[in-house]
Amino acid sequence: MGKIVSIAFIALRLFLGGFMIYGGIQKFSKPMPTPVEVVEKAQQFTSPDQVETLQKILYISGAKQTGYFWEVLGICELLFGLLLILQGTGFVGALLLLPITLHIFLFHVFLEPNDVPELLQTGALFLVNIVLVLKERNQWKHLLWIKPL
Repeated sequence: MGKIVSIAFIALRLFLGGFMIYGGIQKFSKPMPTPVEVVEKAQQFTSPDQVETLQKILYISGAKQTGYFWEVLGICELLFGLLLILQGTGFVGALLLLPITLHIFLFHVFLEPNDVPELLQTGALFLVNIVLVLKERNQWKHLLWIKPL
């Protein structure tokens, strides 16, 4: 039984790490839009029933327009995904990915609440990330509560 559990955790690490590496690569696969292109695209979604689409466009385009945030996010996804896949650094990778997977999940909760498949996928990624961090709790739980002398 222990061997099956170990294989399951390896599979979860490979799944989450691969997903993050893929997402990181995708951040660099398309050229950054100019501010004029962002405004032109946003002006196509002015009706009240398109507010969610407009919010997503403006949020992601804003992250890209900073000149650094989108790239830093892509590098972090790549680096932390690689750390997660490597056996010795898996816990560090899972711990560093936790805020990123939380952010991805919350993005979909608040900006795509009607897209149930996306919510399930991003929720599963966040849950896998939590499980991977909690798997090592015996190694780090002493950091959360230090017994008084």
